Amino acid sequence: MQHNKPNLGLQYNASFQKYLVNDIGLSDLEAIRLILSGDSVVDWNRANFRTEREVDRFLLLHLIDLNIPADRKRVYNLHQKAMEYLEEHLKIRFPSDLRKPKDIREIFLKASYDKGFNRRKILSCVILKLMHVLHHLDVAELRYRIPLAEAVILEEVENKVHAIAEKMKEIHLPVVEFYGSRKKRNSIITKLLAKKEDVAATVFDKMRFRIITEDQKSIVPVLVWLQQNLFPFNYVIPGESHNSLLSYEELLAGNGFSIPPSNGNPDLRRNLENLNSFSGQSYRVINFIIDLPIKVDHLVDASFTEELGRVLFAMVEFQIMDQKTAIYNDKGDAAHELYKQRQQEQVLRRLKKGRKRQ
Repeated sequence: MQHNKPNLGLQYNASFQKYLVNDIGLSDLEAIRLILSGDSVVDWNRANFRTEREVDRFLLLHLIDLNIPADRKRVYNLHQKAMEYLEEHLKIRFPSDLRKPKDIREIFLKASYDKGFNRRKILSCVILKLMHVLHHLDVAELRYRIPLAEAVILEEVENKVHAIAEKMKEIHLPVVEFYGSRKKRNSIITKLLAKKEDVAATVFDKMRFRIITEDQKSIVPVLVWLQQNLFPFNYVIPGESHNSLLSYEELLAGNGFSIPPSNGNPDLRRNLENLNSFSGQSYRVINFIIDLPIKVDHLVDASFTEELGRVLFAMVEFQIMDQKTAIYNDKGDAAHELYKQRQQEQVLRRLKKGRKRQ
């Protein structure tokens, strides 16, 4: 699919042709920025869509197809609910073309206006932010209502990601290893007891996938391809991204890219001070958590999905590093056995003595 992209002055590396991601544009680089920073799209001040086809591709990553009547109805209902909240609760006034768009994709395109200040751009962004939040609320309600075991959901996740892994292999992306694992019950108990929070109710990495690339310059094309084909970038869980490998600037420079203007002002330095306290000081990785959308209409009765949609989210952790770093991580204080030992020692101290208050 060809996209109209703004002229960013980017120098394209020939390797991108080989890896089938030779159409990297501003939206892709902003997606990488979001993945690394763990910021929320709710704080963005514009979108980066240039064509209706780009919007279609983005919605398909959400498992929403505007050619399917139920999906189309779902999107317009979200828009209507967003307008009701914004106009009635926040008293924001909207022009008629935003209140009742002929084509919902117009909202995405107007939110992407890049010629300076524009009121419709700001209002379009506001609408999209509310639709994003409302969609998450509906998905949470659907998960509460439907009689579906977590094991079934995780199996759907595994099937979806494994299919993507096979596709990456077929097109010769520079990936040496791509494998996943489910956290076992005893590991979940240890994780909960070791968490810093006084009340630990959430384990983000029950399902984890590790991707090891050929080298560090391969990380960007792999990340770009994943957010183009597996998950929408706005489903990165805020505050759960950690990067101790390379900064955003270093990653782009390694592929010949200049740094595009920022959508917001996130700090994207290597985040060494916020490493997992049980990891060795030499451990290096890029990891982030996403809400991976999966279809459930084939698993439950249609009465459950008619109102709230046919998609659920499953939290999935991705760890990405290059092959050289992966080998280095298995040595010294970064070794996994030492990680588990430090974690278990902390759990024993907490169970016996409690946590010291500051």
